[in-house]
Amino acid sequence: MFQVRVHGRGGQGAVTAAELLSVAAFLEGRYAQAFPSFGSERTGAPVVAFCRIDDRPIRVREPVTRPDALVIQDATLLHQVNVFEGLVPGGSVLINSPNSPDELGLATLTGRILTVPATALAVRHLGRPVPNLVLLGGLAALTGCVTIDALTTAVRDRFPGGLGTANAAAAEEAYDHIRVQREESAHAQAD
Repeated sequence: MFQVRVHGRGGQGAVTAAELLSVAAFLEGRYAQAFPSFGSERTGAPVVAFCRIDDRPIRVREPVTRPDALVIQDATLLHQVNVFEGLVPGGSVLINSPNSPDELGLATLTGRILTVPATALAVRHLGRPVPNLVLLGGLAALTGCVTIDALTTAVRDRFPGGLGTANAAAAEEAYDHIRVQREESAHAQAD
C-alpha cells in the first residue's frame, strides 16, 4: 500500500489534492481512499489530508501515520508542525518552495526531498496562488504513485473547461520540473 500525507493550510486545497490523487489511482484500476483531518475550519489554519493507494481493497480507515510520501503545500509549516513525523525510511518529500532543500535547512534529512515552485506555477497558469494540483503533478513524477495522464484526466473531470485545462497544464509543468530534478540528481550521484 502506498500512503501519502498532505500538509497545507486552509484554503490551499489539501483535501481536494488527496481526493484527486485517489481518483487518479481509481482511474488506473486501483483501490484508493482519501480523507482530511483538521480542527477549526478557517483559512490559514494547518490542515492534513491523507490518501492511500493499493492494488487490493483498503480496509484500514485511520489517519496515515507512516507515510511513504509527504506533500508540503506551505514551507512555513516546516517550522510549525512536525511534518516529517512517521515518514518511512527512504520516503519521498515534495515541498512547495522556490528554494532548494538545502536552502530550507533540510540537508541533514535522508530520503528523496525535492522542491517545486508550485505557488508561482499556479499563479502563472491559474492566476491564483493555489498549489494543490500543481504539487500532485510533482508527486507523480517523484514517486510514480499515479501517471500524469490519470492525474490530468481526474483534474479535467473535476474542473471542466478552462479551469481544468489550466490546472492540468500546471500539474504537467510541475511533473516535468521534478522529472528534470530527479535526472540531475541521478547524474550527480553517478559522478
